[in-house]
Amino acid sequence: MLKISLTKNGHQNTSLQLEGRLAGPWVEELKSTCQQLLREGREPQLRLDGVTFVDDDGLALLAQLRREGIVLADCSPFVAEQLRVV
Repeated sequence: MLKISLTKNGHQNTSLQLEGRLAGPWVEELKSTCQQLLREGREPQLRLDGVTFVDDDGLALLAQLRREGIVLADCSPFVAEQLRVV
């Protein structure tokens, strides 16, 4: 399970606080949420300090989002290392 909490940080900035496991159907849910924010002209930032596990699809999505300019913040050392390898 993944909890996604949305916090608006100004006119165009939005933080998404993620808590739990980024795996299975939650990968698509996060992708959909980020795409919607981008369509609205928002610049999401993902706060990953509450993420306890990321599967391969989740890592691929995070790498894709980072390439698209979305900021990944507060990664645990484990998640940061996984992203470095991807």
